[in-house]
Amino acid sequence: MSSIAAVGESYQKFNPRAYLQNNYMPPRADFSSEDCVVPWKLRCLAEAFATGDIHGRTLIDVGSGPTIYQLLSACDHFEEIIATDYLEVNRAVLRRWVQGEPDGFDWSPYIKHVCRIEGKGEQWKEKEQKLRGKLRQILPIDVHQPEPLGSQVCQPADALVSTFCLEAVSPDRPSFERALSNVTTLLKPGGHFLLIGALEESFYLAGEAKLSVVPVSEVDVKEALSKSGYRIHDFRSYLMPPGLKIGVDDVSGVFFVHAQKKSVA
Repeated sequence: MSSIAAVGESYQKFNPRAYLQNNYMPPRADFSSEDCVVPWKLRCLAEAFATGDIHGRTLIDVGSGPTIYQLLSACDHFEEIIATDYLEVNRAVLRRWVQGEPDGFDWSPYIKHVCRIEGKGEQWKEKEQKLRGKLRQILPIDVHQPEPLGSQVCQPADALVSTFCLEAVSPDRPSFERALSNVTTLLKPGGHFLLIGALEESFYLAGEAKLSVVPVSEVDVKEALSKSGYRIHDFRSYLMPPGLKIGVDDVSGVFFVHAQKKSVA
């Protein structure tokens, strides 16, 4: 995979169901262990929103894929959430979830877990309905364009979330940095960005698709954020244990960042 066009071509074989099976079912989604990767991600997000610093009118999720777990702790803090993805197959999966269609992926264990760790006494069905109500737009996006959403969104968002997107659609480090710079235009000065991604990964599988990933280190991520004008508030990393290396990728770990876009002087 030597070009952005080639990456886009490889994603035409992306299978959302296989991707969800590989990454969001056991053994990676073991809610009995806080040390498992999925509960770790959910806790990072819950603790970031629990600070009370990240709130506003609009949150944009950059490259949502077929997943909604990354938005569960956000829905108390924003009036509107916009999901985005390059692939129509993923946008269709999200639309079916919002509409409550019965054949979709079962996110109820995730919602129950988030309600438990947030400790607000919220019933999981309430949270599910709240997120469905706030997820008002599901838009196409291309993070390699200077205006990733085109003219679809007029106002910059109060916050961004992005999980396993930028490194997974970039053929090399420079394109990863440019993609980060492009999506930063969607965020208002002083806005917050919660970013989760893969460390030192070169590929992952989603059905017939074998997708190339640009391997990035903690230092690479921090440098890219600095170049795009962010101040890092929190940086955490998770080392993937041998038991979770199940042959669907070669990821060595996961990073979580809470960064803030610097205000214009």
